[in-house]
Amino acid sequence: MKYRPFGKLGWDVSALGFGAMRLPVIEKDQSKIDESEAIRMIRHAIDQGVNYVDTAWPYHGGNSEPLVAKALEDGYREKVKIATKMPSWLIQKAEDFDHYLNLQQERLQTDCIEFYMAHGLNKTRWPALKEMGLLEWAEKAKADGRIEFFGFSFHDDYDAFKDIIDGYDKWDFCQVQYNYVDTDFQAGRRGVKYAAERDVAVIVM
Repeated sequence: MKYRPFGKLGWDVSALGFGAMRLPVIEKDQSKIDESEAIRMIRHAIDQGVNYVDTAWPYHGGNSEPLVAKALEDGYREKVKIATKMPSWLIQKAEDFDHYLNLQQERLQTDCIEFYMAHGLNKTRWPALKEMGLLEWAEKAKADGRIEFFGFSFHDDYDAFKDIIDGYDKWDFCQVQYNYVDTDFQAGRRGVKYAAERDVAVIVM
């Protein structure tokens, strides 16, 4: 496995992470994960050097986070860092930040989520969450050890991406859609370069 410095965070991340959004399922039902096969796959990836496992609140009908927790039993938790995402669309008031983080800690069976993201920020969600105190809350969650690093995943255009990056000088990382075909899609190559210029680590979904 190849590893790369993860922005300014002082940690080397595997060039490939393991995403738990499209795990094998039973009878084509996305909410019914084939647990034994999914756990085998995740552990095999870790055995080959993967050290970053990504999940989120809604994946597989809410069953991805608990499955990841099961996969990371038997000593595997100590080999990886977990990334998951706050369900931004469910946040209606400031108290919801703690509510969902607490539930996600329970689902993932961990006291600290290393990489925590506001899920799917865009030009409408960003100002609403910011107004509710997202950034102040995140700094407190980092200070008390419930999360280690804070970032966001993104689906919108470059201008919205730039506004979000410029709107907070303590972003640790971001996650963007980017591939060989869609170099100009959403944040695109310009966004990847802009984040790097601002010392914000980039994960490609």
